[in-house]
Amino acid sequence: MKNEYPLSEKQAERLKTPSGLPYLEITLEAVLDGRVTMADLRVTAEALEMQARIAEDAGRRQLAENLRRAAELVGVPEERILEAYEALRPGRVDAEALRVLADGLEREYGAARCAALLRDAVG
Repeated sequence: MKNEYPLSEKQAERLKTPSGLPYLEITLEAVLDGRVTMADLRVTAEALEMQARIAEDAGRRQLAENLRRAAELVGVPEERILEAYEALRPGRVDAEALRVLADGLEREYGAARCAALLRDAVG
């Protein structure tokens, strides 16, 4: 694990931004020239999966699962993420609403792990 993490220091050549720009090309000069935008500073599903594998190899299965759920959420609009967060708060929605939300996340965004978490909250 020490040879692989942190990714930005030990595996920077493997990282890319959401637009495909290599991580190593993110420089102050590139920002000032407009070649790097705020969208380039977001985490990618690939980077989160790399971190999940490192966590798993270190025996941290729950952390790996959390990172994989985060990877699923990279492509989900913030409004939907906040909707799920709000729905998971005690007493906010009923079981059917959680099931509908879970089905939508899985169907529209392929977020099967996140959907399973919502379904688990139903009981």
